[in-house]
Amino acid sequence: MPAVRTAVFPAAGLGTRFLPATKAQPKEMLVLVDKPVIQYGVEEAVASGINNIVIVTGRGKNAIEDHFDRAVELESFLEQRGKKDLLEEVRKITQLINVAYVRQGEPLGLGHAVLVAKNLVNGEPFAVVLGDDVIDATPPALKQMVDVFDRVGGPVIAVERVPHEDVSSYGIVAIDESVDLGRGVHRIKSLVEKPRREDAPSNLAIIGRYILTPDIFGALESTKSDRTGEIQLTNGLKELQATRPLYACEISGVRHDTGNKLGFLKALVYFALKRPDLAGPFRDYLESLDLKVPAPR
Repeated sequence: MPAVRTAVFPAAGLGTRFLPATKAQPKEMLVLVDKPVIQYGVEEAVASGINNIVIVTGRGKNAIEDHFDRAVELESFLEQRGKKDLLEEVRKITQLINVAYVRQGEPLGLGHAVLVAKNLVNGEPFAVVLGDDVIDATPPALKQMVDVFDRVGGPVIAVERVPHEDVSSYGIVAIDESVDLGRGVHRIKSLVEKPRREDAPSNLAIIGRYILTPDIFGALESTKSDRTGEIQLTNGLKELQATRPLYACEISGVRHDTGNKLGFLKALVYFALKRPDLAGPFRDYLESLDLKVPAPR
């Protein structure tokens, strides 16, 4: 199989969970310490050897394009003021990636977002990164998956073991216990979207990373829309599984779901405490708080 050289970032969602903050700002540009959420995923891709970035955008997402473009006036200002560290920081990400954009006219589901990127992945295997899932891992989550892809030669889906009471919030995979692929790597028997707890075949939940092969596009084109009118990637993967094996990779690392307010706040604290310049005083501040939390109604 050819190497994985491209990562697709679906970023056309409306971000309604963060209104009113996302009324005029893409949710992907919400900031964790000093970087927007989407940049964490892009840096993960680069650290995994992937520097062709395709961002699927929609109306009102111009700030994403501006962020990954050069800011000549800002760079000139920083250079004149001798702020070399900041200059290097703002230049770094744009120098490391080749970025292309494609518009998703309507938010018609994750499967549809992947489908509109078809002409930009050049018939090669590619990654899909859901920016809401910010994963702190060594090696990076995508690198773990690329290594598995190189070994098994087929689509790889990132999974994480979740508490059994949470399985109905995720797509869940059933694994083929008769196939031994090594610790944390499984051949997938079936995929179930948000099953009831009593019906879940496992607690291995699909999280926001995929390595896909180009035949996923044919599968998505033949996938019917669900009752909401959306094309779901999970349903496309079920179509694809009829023609080839799918594999699950348990990611070793710390995942934060920044797509909800509590997860975002947890990620903010986590990454702030990982910063040598912030950890000490920030921890002292947190320990000094004496907040009186109102009792739940």
